[in-house]
Amino acid sequence: MLPALSRDHCVLRNLLDRWCEETPDKQFARFDVGQPFTYRQFTQIVRHTARALQDLGVRQGDHVFIWMPNGLDMTRLWFAINYIGAVYVPVNTAYKGALLEHVLANSGATLAVVHGQLVERLALVDRAALTTVVAIGDAPQSLDGVRMVPATALTSDGEPLPLERPIEPWDTQSIIYTSGTTGPSKGVLSSYAHLFFMGLGVISTPRNEPFIGRDDRFLITSPLFHVGGTCCVYAMLGVGGAFVMLESFDTASFWKTVDETGATCVVLLGVMASFLVNQAPSPQDRGSWLKHAIIVPLSTEGVAFGPRFGVTTHTQYSMTEIAVPIRSAPDPRVAGSCGVVRDGVQLLVVDEHDQAVPVGTIGELVIRPLLPWTVTHGYYRDDAATARAWRNGWFHTGDAFRQDADGQFYFVDRFKDSIRRRGENVSSFEVEMEISRYPGVVEVAAVPVPSELGEDDILVAVAMAGASHLDCAALIEHLRPRMAHFMIPRYVRVLPELPKTPTRKVEKYRIRAEGVTTDTWDREAAGVIVRRDRLE
Repeated sequence: MLPALSRDHCVLRNLLDRWCEETPDKQFARFDVGQPFTYRQFTQIVRHTARALQDLGVRQGDHVFIWMPNGLDMTRLWFAINYIGAVYVPVNTAYKGALLEHVLANSGATLAVVHGQLVERLALVDRAALTTVVAIGDAPQSLDGVRMVPATALTSDGEPLPLERPIEPWDTQSIIYTSGTTGPSKGVLSSYAHLFFMGLGVISTPRNEPFIGRDDRFLITSPLFHVGGTCCVYAMLGVGGAFVMLESFDTASFWKTVDETGATCVVLLGVMASFLVNQAPSPQDRGSWLKHAIIVPLSTEGVAFGPRFGVTTHTQYSMTEIAVPIRSAPDPRVAGSCGVVRDGVQLLVVDEHDQAVPVGTIGELVIRPLLPWTVTHGYYRDDAATARAWRNGWFHTGDAFRQDADGQFYFVDRFKDSIRRRGENVSSFEVEMEISRYPGVVEVAAVPVPSELGEDDILVAVAMAGASHLDCAALIEHLRPRMAHFMIPRYVRVLPELPKTPTRKVEKYRIRAEGVTTDTWDREAAGVIVRRDRLE
């Protein structure tokens, strides 16, 4: 059975206050391998931060832009924003240039809390409605047209001021930006009910029976500016458990961290499970604290993970807009499967006219929840995208699936024009927009091609003006300060003209089908390396 929509089940403030009262001395949060915080200690930090935000002018319903890596500051700010009923707007620390400018404008935020090393990027873009920036760490002392506030402004000894009204399960909890397809990245509106059911979905069977409880510790390796990190924290808040948050995943130190923190559960995305399975066998392979590993997608190495490490494995399918509608039984054994439909949602695999296709036929996965507010209630300031996604009363995932006779769902491909690279969704539109600004470029198309590490690498096909020559290495250098590292293409193919339909629409499927041809430039083969900085 699914719990009813109530403040005590869904709303962050109610949940945090409940556990602070019922289990004040129980561990709740730990960051890396530092000192753990009990529910009482963390609640006090959150309440004081909430009052500091109110003193800075934040009120219930306001949007607060947070641009930070994982850690205590990021987490206390998220909780404090929601504690006073404001809307949490976390942003990818890799964003820069036009993409950063877009999310700033779309969010409508007037206050931003930013890691000091990121402030310089704000100086290079239009800051829209932003009037106040709180910098945590060393940062420039001034920013034209913006009031710079020291990090000490986020500390207070006072208690939060009273709310204007109670926070409801259907109130907007966050706006999380996800890759666009035919347009810029979209701000996904998430209610408290949506986030709660997403968190519950991560730790539950298809019958909505949690396999994780209050005695467990969830190891968080995904960033909080993605829903993958956020929902796992919320899952543990929902059951009164604990979490251990890392800034990022690291293969070499993974098992040492599990042992030092007592982590019992983890989500392994993309190639994480493969990296761990491909390590040399060790006497320490079994006997760790870890009991459950949620592996998405389920690769061959993912199937091997459980038997090798003595861990119960699970897999599932979700996205920012929905709440884990497909989940597996424990220890799935078919690589590529996602599981079966969970209780509380309806799923169909449909054709282009939203007609259900026969079993075994590939179509688009669409979803309809049986409880209101348990999926996104729209895209912020984008009514057209909301209407497209929700046409005919179903949410359209844009993902190609098939279902077998046993009810198992299999992810096949993306119908939507996006790319999945190193755990990030990349908008081909945004890649193309930035490259189109490069001198001499008249046409560009970005497509995914298979990566030897799993998921995708990015190939761009470019047509130049007249006799213009494209120096591919120079293009990459041009993109470094303007584009997140994971968006910078690996492959560049120069064509006289991009293939088009009779109506002059670029035929990306042909570019994708041809893939990496002999005339394609490979930056890795050319020795042009693009590395992730700490705050990228």
